Amino acid sequence: MSVASLRRAARESVSGLPREFWWLWTSTLVNRLGAFVATFMALYLTLERGYSAVFAGVVASLYGLGGVLSSLAGGVMADRLGRRPTLLVAQVATGLSVTLLGFMEHPVAIAAVAFLVGTASNASRPAVQAMMADIVRPEDRLRAFSLNYWAINLGFAVSSMGAGFIAEFSYLAGFLIEGGMTLLCAVVVFLKLPESRPVREAASVEESPVGLGTVLRDGRFMGLVGLSFAVAFIFQQGAVGLPVAMGEAGFTPADYGMAIAVNGVLIVVLQIPVTRFIQHRDPGRLLLVSSVLAGAGFGLTAFAGSVGVFALTVCVWTLAEIVNAPTQTGLVVRLSPVHGRGRYQGMYTMSWAVASLIAPVFSGLVIDRFGAEWLWGLCAVVGMVAGVGFAALARWLPTEETRAAELSDGSERAERADEAEALSRAEEADGAEDAARVAEAYGAEHALRVAEADGAEHAPRVASAAGCGKPGVSPAV
Repeated sequence: MSVASLRRAARESVSGLPREFWWLWTSTLVNRLGAFVATFMALYLTLERGYSAVFAGVVASLYGLGGVLSSLAGGVMADRLGRRPTLLVAQVATGLSVTLLGFMEHPVAIAAVAFLVGTASNASRPAVQAMMADIVRPEDRLRAFSLNYWAINLGFAVSSMGAGFIAEFSYLAGFLIEGGMTLLCAVVVFLKLPESRPVREAASVEESPVGLGTVLRDGRFMGLVGLSFAVAFIFQQGAVGLPVAMGEAGFTPADYGMAIAVNGVLIVVLQIPVTRFIQHRDPGRLLLVSSVLAGAGFGLTAFAGSVGVFALTVCVWTLAEIVNAPTQTGLVVRLSPVHGRGRYQGMYTMSWAVASLIAPVFSGLVIDRFGAEWLWGLCAVVGMVAGVGFAALARWLPTEETRAAELSDGSERAERADEAEALSRAEEADGAEDAARVAEAYGAEHALRVAEADGAEHAPRVASAAGCGKPGVSPAV
């Protein structure tokens, strides 16, 4: 491929996304660049503070438990209070609690503040995903989620390398830097991100309210959540089962570091080009393939006898991760009602949080009692079962149009109007200069209101672009 082709591909991968998305993306990247504490927390507790490995495990579990509880709470807040207030509260609370954790010395105080850190840090995730769904057009969401996942892994790769150097200098410095960078993310949200929560239009005022009970009764979505938990359990083994198994086989921590580093490198290098390849493909089939591939990748670990072979198995399940992450997140949006995106994203986020809480204990038990080979065989079986589950779920997946009709209580245009509402806020701030594009993409009626609210000077052009005879008259749909 020529340099010109590479440049064109890169330009197409990042073009067409709204400015608000890039500020949200920047906030995510800054947050992950400063994520030092999770990397060195176990070493800090055992080496710096002199606590036992059991206590370090208890603290890690409390951190995970906080994330489980805040997943749903963050989703509810994102729907009730708004995406922006939820992000601000979560990020400010995370920055302050991380900073406070660095000064705690008593074991009870450390455990309590670690629980607060886990609670605060995970509360922002449903809001981020819901805001991204609000501000990005449906056809661009897979690309947007993929770019966001790329930023997460790029930031994590850099912070993981930096954590070791910072820990040698001062563990407290790591806590202070992470706290400061998280507060910087809150500043970015406060200054650059408007509220994106869709405002109920006349077409959707009759829509039934969305509560957690609504989410739990949505059998199709809860099926996706269950499958998400199964896949998340598999991927967690890269951080919990793999290092333990390699250690028992006589490999050093440095060997594990070399093998797992392949995961971050491949995601940074392949995430964007792979997304271009899968962008318009059936999500059910993609999730089927990625689940089976994830199980197979960890299953092959049972036959690994060298660092090179371990690295090859990491390559296999990393490719599955690259396909799974944006596809599954996009499917969650597709199955979520517009005014319940926060709660639906919260339930989805909780499936990963629960997996991260259960996987370490379960994996340890299996390895201790039966051996690592049984764990890798179980991963292969779970991957195959999850793949079959996704294949079955795909048969009942609605089209975008069908799901919009289901969730708008018979109004075919409610979701589309709400999508336009979120996009138009940014355009109002720019003087409604792109109102004609909104009219072409979403219909004239909503865009005309935007233009008229800005002094009606753009209304004639909007009407012309949308095919209207005069402002205030929408074309037939």
